[in-house]
Amino acid sequence: MTQPGFNQLLQWGIENSAAPQDSNTTQPTEQQRAPARGLNPEILAQLLGGPSDADRMREAMTAILAPVAEVDMDNKMIAWDNLEQLIESIDNANNLEPLGMWTPLVQQLGSEEAGSRMMAAWCCSTAVQNNIKSQEKLVAYGAVPKLAGLVLEDRDLGVRKRACNALSSATRNFQPAMDELEKSLPEGVWKVKGLDAADMESVDEVIEKLREIAARGPTN
Repeated sequence: MTQPGFNQLLQWGIENSAAPQDSNTTQPTEQQRAPARGLNPEILAQLLGGPSDADRMREAMTAILAPVAEVDMDNKMIAWDNLEQLIESIDNANNLEPLGMWTPLVQQLGSEEAGSRMMAAWCCSTAVQNNIKSQEKLVAYGAVPKLAGLVLEDRDLGVRKRACNALSSATRNFQPAMDELEKSLPEGVWKVKGLDAADMESVDEVIEKLREIAARGPTN
């Protein structure tokens, strides 16, 4: 258990060992009725021996990458949904890198299954939202050109929309992602170069253009 986790568990133990009882009533306090209240679920899982969020993330990715003969698409989509919900936590999103999950996540943007492409884009979007560490990883693993390609060329509307959302989250206030996006867009789509990622009006302008393209779909 990590030091912060140990400290939180220690504090929880102190508070519960000294939980006040109203001298005028025999009714238990709220903390006595629910002693786990206020304890981080990750710490509680460690205390009780249950799977950690990291374990659940690994399990989800294992199911996602398994052959369809072993895990059908319905169950893969459940695994994708579980992973996306887990990385809504910034700590879990930042854990994608030490768990070695950025590479398979980005690779799934090129999956033959539209559902997997869509969910991979969705997970990218969730991971990078207001999270500079994940924005850095998204760029480092080459996801921006892949997402731009999905917006411009994918035949599935859901995939295009999710890819557009991911680019919106990735480029805001993060110049390297904006620079990569500009490089990835042909002049016929976007001619202006040198956009400032901190200028929300400029970011909105290019993302709105991509949303229009996503809604329309590829023309060839």
